[in-house]
Amino acid sequence: MAVLIGANSRTYKFALGFALLEAAAEGRSEILLRDLAVPYAMELVQHLGQAPQGPEKGARGEKDFLSVAEREAAESLRLGSPTEELLAAAIKSMPEMVMQKFHNLRGERAEIPHRFYEVTGRSHERVVRLSKELRDIAQSEQALTLRGELSARWSIVETSFATGIGQSLVKEGVVVDLTTLQITDRQRRRSVAGVADAVIGFQRGLCLICAYPIALGIDDIAVDHVFPFSFKRLLPSGGRGTVPDLDAIWNLAPTHAGCNGRKSNRTPTEQEMFRLAQRNAAIMQSPHPLRKTLELTLKRSGYKTPGPGEWFTFIRQVRDLF
Repeated sequence: MAVLIGANSRTYKFALGFALLEAAAEGRSEILLRDLAVPYAMELVQHLGQAPQGPEKGARGEKDFLSVAEREAAESLRLGSPTEELLAAAIKSMPEMVMQKFHNLRGERAEIPHRFYEVTGRSHERVVRLSKELRDIAQSEQALTLRGELSARWSIVETSFATGIGQSLVKEGVVVDLTTLQITDRQRRRSVAGVADAVIGFQRGLCLICAYPIALGIDDIAVDHVFPFSFKRLLPSGGRGTVPDLDAIWNLAPTHAGCNGRKSNRTPTEQEMFRLAQRNAAIMQSPHPLRKTLELTLKRSGYKTPGPGEWFTFIRQVRDLF
């Protein structure tokens, strides 16, 4: 939830997420802020070479952390560790900015229900105490899935900054390259993230068909057309354009490859349609570029975007068309 829901005026949250997972995976219950700042800063400068890490709006001061990171990026990458100036800026800014806001959510809930860390002490002696919840996540079977999801979310957000379209939404949505199962931004046609990595968090890491966890990097994964694309052929010729694009995100879902193979070309079950409805409703509650994609896909087919409690009814209506 911390990854998927919340404002993203810059990408600091993702860099902190990677640094926290790295520390907690080692089983540590606490870490010096100075030590946590090293992977945090390096993750950020590595991404700076790919795309902007904040919207290009307004002038930043030279002491702004992003300004310091841009100046020190090349030397930090050459050294393989942050320069003293970059490290000092990270140590100063982390507690005041990203660590203060990391647990915040948008929408009805203001925060996630537990804390992943607390910061104690002062100045360079500050210590970050890592909670049991964070250690449990970092050492669980879902840790690899979460890392992939973090990477995908980061890539999508920085792409929205690179295209100059605001802080949270890609204006024209994204498209899916079905050959590679990669999400591509419409303006630059650049591969942004894998479909499975980008949406699996909205499915709570579960296969849409069997509802058991998917372990990225361990399980064989397929991206299922919940309503098979071949269903288009079942429509009368006059019905063209009455069904939302079946190749679009709203109808694509990560599954176990074995579950997908057994499902083959059949109509989705009530349970699968319900899970798809829940997944799509979750996407619509986030400031994620996929939200805009869902809205535009349905609009182009002449449909109004379903409200939070209307997705299951909409999906059953699509089924009834066939």
